[in-house]
Amino acid sequence: MTDEPDQPKPRRPTVVTLSQRAGVAPSTVTRALRGDTRISKKTRDRILGLARELGYTPNILARTLSSGRNGLYGLVLGPVTNPFYTQLMYAATALAEELGFRLLIIHAGEGPIEERTAQALLNYQVNGCIISSAVMSSQADKICAANRVPLVMVNRVAYSQGCAVTCDNRAGGAELARLLLSKGRRRFGIIRTTNFSSTSKDREEGFVAEINAAGLDVALRVDGQSSYDGGFAAAAEIAALPDDTRPDALFALSDIMAMGVMDGLRLKGLRVPEDTAVVGFDGLPETGREIYGLTTIEQPLTLMLKRAFEMVEARVANHDMPDEAVSLRGRLILRGSSG
Repeated sequence: MTDEPDQPKPRRPTVVTLSQRAGVAPSTVTRALRGDTRISKKTRDRILGLARELGYTPNILARTLSSGRNGLYGLVLGPVTNPFYTQLMYAATALAEELGFRLLIIHAGEGPIEERTAQALLNYQVNGCIISSAVMSSQADKICAANRVPLVMVNRVAYSQGCAVTCDNRAGGAELARLLLSKGRRRFGIIRTTNFSSTSKDREEGFVAEINAAGLDVALRVDGQSSYDGGFAAAAEIAALPDDTRPDALFALSDIMAMGVMDGLRLKGLRVPEDTAVVGFDGLPETGREIYGLTTIEQPLTLMLKRAFEMVEARVANHDMPDEAVSLRGRLILRGSSG
């Protein structure tokens, strides 16, 4: 028995294929597939039926070459060890699907977006990019600007230029300070992030300003390394302090650090909130678990991302639009960790 030679694979159906089968011009097929009412319903239905029969799908690359737009956007995330960025990715993916966009994750991790990553944005021909956590190096920023790729920061403020959508971090920090003061707390500590971003800076400054306004001070600041493990290690340092100097209230600048702090304090024999109250910021779903019951400020993540998509789309359509920055209020979620 001899093997039969491989049969050539049928070519992928195109607009030209459909036009030949339907006996109309390719431009008529294109308009019919877009639902153009200038084409009669009978012709539209016939062309759509042929498209289904032949398994026709639009050629995105060809559409990009003709229109300059393909609905593809880059998404830059922070380190995946922080579940906030996983939450952001899921929210962005769901929203992009709803809006008819597609996302390409180009960079995920700590540190700035360098020239190589910016070049990848161009290679994949993204229409624009939504950036969370990372910052653009000056050279990468120039590459994107020179090639008219609009950038929008989410959860970060662009220090030099560019658009940004953030939670009102300063107001959120101040609200948490007022809450702890109302609970009678008088010795305060802050669990900071390793990379002192605009987000962290605003949260801390809002908190400290409110504490200072009450005639008190933040006596302790510990690096929580922007992670659960860093928060856990910070708790050991805090637990070792004498009782009369140990903070009776801690503000972790992110929920993931707050969760590590709470676990670390408890393993050292300290009670939350009886000995030390703990509050966080972000609104991670995990913080609502009974083991944590963390008081936190929840970021309006879906609204932030929706606004970011609107910004980048507007600048794809008009590259001369001025930069804008939008700040949305977070929501205080009051739970047992604050007392």
